[in-house]
Amino acid sequence: MAFLDEQYLLGSESAVDLYESIADLPIVDPHNHIDLEAVVENEPWRDVWAVEGATDHYVWQHMRKRGVPEAKITGDASNREKWTALAEVFPDFAGNPTYDWVHLDLKRRFGIDEPLNADTADEIWRETKRQLTDDAMRPQQVLRDMNVAVLCSSDDPTSRLQYHERAETEVEGVDVRPTWRPDRALKIETAAWDAFVDELDDVADAGTDDFAGFRDALAETHDYFAERGCVACDVGMGTDPVSRSVSEARAAEVYAKARRGASLTEAEVRDYKAYLLEFVGELNSDAGWTMQLHVGAVRDYRDSLYEVLGKNAGGDVAGQDVDLVDGLDYFFDRFDGELETVVYTLDPTHYPSLAVVSRAYPNVSVGPAWWFHDSPMGIAEQLETVASIDLLANHAGMVSDSRKLVSYGSRFELFRRTLADVVGEMVERGRIPYENAERLVEHVAYDRPKELYGL
Repeated sequence: MAFLDEQYLLGSESAVDLYESIADLPIVDPHNHIDLEAVVENEPWRDVWAVEGATDHYVWQHMRKRGVPEAKITGDASNREKWTALAEVFPDFAGNPTYDWVHLDLKRRFGIDEPLNADTADEIWRETKRQLTDDAMRPQQVLRDMNVAVLCSSDDPTSRLQYHERAETEVEGVDVRPTWRPDRALKIETAAWDAFVDELDDVADAGTDDFAGFRDALAETHDYFAERGCVACDVGMGTDPVSRSVSEARAAEVYAKARRGASLTEAEVRDYKAYLLEFVGELNSDAGWTMQLHVGAVRDYRDSLYEVLGKNAGGDVAGQDVDLVDGLDYFFDRFDGELETVVYTLDPTHYPSLAVVSRAYPNVSVGPAWWFHDSPMGIAEQLETVASIDLLANHAGMVSDSRKLVSYGSRFELFRRTLADVVGEMVERGRIPYENAERLVEHVAYDRPKELYGL
């Protein structure tokens, strides 16, 4: 098998045939971090570093791991210097999915077959620079070339979605949807929460002087998103998911205390979060949205990185001590059969627990292998776990979860090839007939996310 040839990741004839049946299906991406302003403005990328490295935290982390100085990652070095630094260490990325994705990007988007290394860096720089002057390589056309049919961004409730409104008329052939992400509304223990409440007060008609006004203001933004095509809510829950019945009076008391600037006890923080999670669930249920819960991330774990570069710089890790079953039991019961809920767990040891919960609740689905585990190994392990405990047909499908536009095609290709390989192995071992396998991979790759999110 040659590097990235037609049998890449496909270990059997059945897998090859199954992948062929899903390779060209449109991409439905219900969760990503796209820079929609860049898509709408549709300005060309300047160079291949801007395409491949400028927004990719995976690239940053692995460059740091191989000793590249920060100046040549996020610092003041030129893009040419950063690209050269990446190329010099890129062979050491082998085995990590970042190695696959970048090479898939180069092959699929630029027609470049040579592996990236110190010897090929200059040639690839010049060739991609030449191609990036072509209008066919602008963001909107690249999305169409990757066959992206739907993408759902991640948006703060206070956003006025001006670029989403422009995308309706200026981005042809791609259905761009916002996603309502109320994380800052939940994180009452942080300074960002107080700033959020002030921003919410500025954009909503309802005042946020008291908790009733705060609730009404949040609901206003929810309606605002719904009017602009939103079909999903996304909540980051950290390592301590908590759901239980909490009275409105108790939540109002905690809210008032926090707005006065007083310190909150751990119990007060948990009660507020539990109440607001249920309130958010009610809004989503009433609107017919799908609710996504991302569980297990420990943000800004590496202090030195956060102190120098701030948030979203590649210093987050996964937490293992997560009580998913007890922590979300009340929420699952409260919305049993009423609210489509997709749960992502960051530590793969939580897959069995999530799969048995999903098996118990028809409206709960396992989200794709997330973040550190969206590799061939991680995806295969998760798909096999879901198939053996729950139902693979009820898996939520793939999301890119990416800030890098060109990687959408590569990430979905890697997922679809792995899906075909996992199901193809079932065929080879006589577990399912080929016709059923073909229907299953087409469903998980395309039909399921459309159905789940009502797209």
